[in-house]
Amino acid sequence: MHMRPLGRTGLSVSVLGFGCGAVGGLMVRGTEADRERAVAMALEAGVNYFDTAPQYGDGVSETHLGQVLAKLKPDVRVGTKVRLADADRTDIAAAVTASLEASLRRLGRDHVDLFQLHNPITDVDAPGTLAATRVLDEVVPAFERLVAAGKTRFFGITAIGETPSVLRVVDSGRMFTGQVSYNLLNPSAGYPLPSGFPAQDYQLLLHRMATAGMGAIGIRALAGGALSGDAVRHAIASPPPAPIGSAQSYDADLARARRFAPLVAEGHAASLAEAALRFVIAQPALGTALIGIATVEQFAAALAAVAKGPLSAAALERTAALWAGFAGEAR
Repeated sequence: MHMRPLGRTGLSVSVLGFGCGAVGGLMVRGTEADRERAVAMALEAGVNYFDTAPQYGDGVSETHLGQVLAKLKPDVRVGTKVRLADADRTDIAAAVTASLEASLRRLGRDHVDLFQLHNPITDVDAPGTLAATRVLDEVVPAFERLVAAGKTRFFGITAIGETPSVLRVVDSGRMFTGQVSYNLLNPSAGYPLPSGFPAQDYQLLLHRMATAGMGAIGIRALAGGALSGDAVRHAIASPPPAPIGSAQSYDADLARARRFAPLVAEGHAASLAEAALRFVIAQPALGTALIGIATVEQFAAALAAVAKGPLSAAALERTAALWAGFAGEAR
């Protein structure tokens, strides 16, 4: 497994990370045997970054990940998150601390390597979001105290919300990492978008993060499953999730994803899902890309895709030509 630096943290992470989210569902609703098989497969392949959060199954993902890691005892990097409720704004520091303490109990660890804000970042507080000013003035100091207490080594954000507000937090230079929505349906964190492209413009976010010394963690590599091109979801997967930064509905994402079929037909990749994953790892500004799974076989397919390496220059040129065809369409 190819390893990459994670910004200025000094950590070296596998280019493919293990996502423990509820969309794929394995670490929330899968069997104990399958969870252990998948993690063991990841470890054998060299995967060393595992990502979870309290919201994944209301703590179940953290509990299950902790159980598997306690049994296998690998040397890995673990990241979790905090999503603040609107009521938590009255005492951000207490809520952040309580969230991490609860996560550590579920994980069975005395610290995590990475602790990240899970809320979207906006200009002003809105339901479920946090204003950039509040993030910088209240969340960051709370995170810094947790570092000093030895509860986490580094901290970061989920870099979604309103682009100017996200960029304000990034440009502050106070964060170590950011989780970035980056995929074939919305490459704007790494590529300039064609005029009228039907997606949120993240304005080369990955390059701004690199300037700030932040490590980048790719999320939504398969756009919640849409970039498989298949409307059928596994029995333990979640219902289709809301898009992040791409179309306004999952069905619209799925329809647009199928327009990348030429990448397969022309021999650039063996499947649409493979093309999507190899597109993401072709971005050198990403430290690791998370893949969520429902089955052990899905993870094996992801490992095989990554083993083939990034998409070729010719495939990336073909991708850019396909993007041009989206310009001017309704989001």
